[in-house]
Amino acid sequence: MVGGGVGGMVAALLLARDGHDVRIHERLPRLGGKLAEHRRDGFTFSIGPSLLTLPGLFLDLGVPLDLLELDELCRYRFADGSTLSTYRDPGRTAEAVDRLAPGEGRGWRAFHRWAERCLDASTRTFFAGPLSGPVVEPPFRPGGRPSGGPSGGPAGGRPGRPLPRPRPGDLLAVAPGRTLHGLACRFFRDPRLRQYAGRYATYAGSNPYRAPAALGCVPAIEHGDGGWYVRGGLPRLAEALAASLDKAGVEVRLETEITEILADAERVVGVRTAPGEVVRADIVIVNADAAALYGRLLPDRTRLRRIARLGLSSSAFLMLAAVEGRTEGLPHHSVVFSADYRREFGDIFERRRPPEDPTVYIGCPAVTDDTQAPPGAESWSMLVNVPAGDPARWPRPPEAYAELVLERLASRGHDLSGRLRFLDLLTPADLRDRYGAWGGAIYGGAYGGPFAPFRRPGNRGPRRGLYLVGGSVHPGGGLPLVAMGGRIVAALVRGDFPRSARHPGKAAR
Repeated sequence: MVGGGVGGMVAALLLARDGHDVRIHERLPRLGGKLAEHRRDGFTFSIGPSLLTLPGLFLDLGVPLDLLELDELCRYRFADGSTLSTYRDPGRTAEAVDRLAPGEGRGWRAFHRWAERCLDASTRTFFAGPLSGPVVEPPFRPGGRPSGGPSGGPAGGRPGRPLPRPRPGDLLAVAPGRTLHGLACRFFRDPRLRQYAGRYATYAGSNPYRAPAALGCVPAIEHGDGGWYVRGGLPRLAEALAASLDKAGVEVRLETEITEILADAERVVGVRTAPGEVVRADIVIVNADAAALYGRLLPDRTRLRRIARLGLSSSAFLMLAAVEGRTEGLPHHSVVFSADYRREFGDIFERRRPPEDPTVYIGCPAVTDDTQAPPGAESWSMLVNVPAGDPARWPRPPEAYAELVLERLASRGHDLSGRLRFLDLLTPADLRDRYGAWGGAIYGGAYGGPFAPFRRPGNRGPRRGLYLVGGSVHPGGGLPLVAMGGRIVAALVRGDFPRSARHPGKAAR
């Protein structure tokens, strides 16, 4: 296993339980990939995923998690000062929509019903297997609940009933040919609600005016299965997975970089580490950016050009603020919207510059978990979507851009003047250097068109025994999708190497 992100950890765990001898080589000093945190002076900040959905994907593997369900999923603040709170309960959310824009609750209910149908169809098809090849048993059933309830509970999850096989109408259910913004216009008249619906494109680092409508299935996950927090912070999920790997006998080598995948014309034969050690293997799974695989580890110009044609997803500008005092009424998750969403995404994807009027995500885990900040203080992880690439080309340096973001927040009700103990910044260059992500792109290629999900790199590589998993390949980025990808890859290995699981052999050096 080249890289130890969440998708790779899931695949490694499943394959080890199948009887394979598995070794993970991870360049960083810890497992988990982007599921990471930054600590300073008693403050803890999430620098990766901050909300867990579909926790059953991990509970069903026997990974122990101490979970807390969030009542308020997110609070959205619009440029005119109005707000919308969304909740796990769809009915309560529809009522909140009606309070914001009278009469639009009906549209939200219709939007949610569409999202449920889209998710159901996607679960039978897109999420259920590789882009080409047989369907794998669906990895989850929408609307399920983690066993043990909101406070965690037993380590094992509820095994889900397999869904029916794909149906002829499944393709139509995902609104092919329609963008996410087009979908929002179908259900909502109020521009604020169209902006809210378009926000789901950012879950894939994409532009809502070009991204496929299928990304609109996300609300069915959030309102069907809920939004969850892992006590102590989401990186505890990575630690729990690591403990499960150790129990399953997976060998882990940290701070070990792989520089080359060794292969002949037909199959992989192993990898080479930075110090020059050759590790022989029948199967190599790459849990790294697909561009890194085809650009450096196993060069393939044709496949690299295909990836380049997708265009890069957005990157992130992270502002980690140690905030003095407690903020009355602040939820765990909030989004402060820009005044002109189309211009904002034009800045990111067309003009390739940080938006002058950015939308800002604010994560404040101290609202839920007082271990995340010292008493009487808060840790704010603020994220702005910015273009992937070198920040040296930005019109203003990162420090000056951070000041602009703080000014925008102050004008919209979040004034941190005199409350900052410190402010640490992470730019696309930091994400590039830390994770090997092309240009710091969080999700690899962007979903730039209605059929973009089907043009992402697949899970099988161009040599026998080579597989790919992670946010830059099918089925996509985010904790649930990379976990599904890990399951898909494990199923592919079972099908391609049915005898090796029954007759494992130690990797030779």
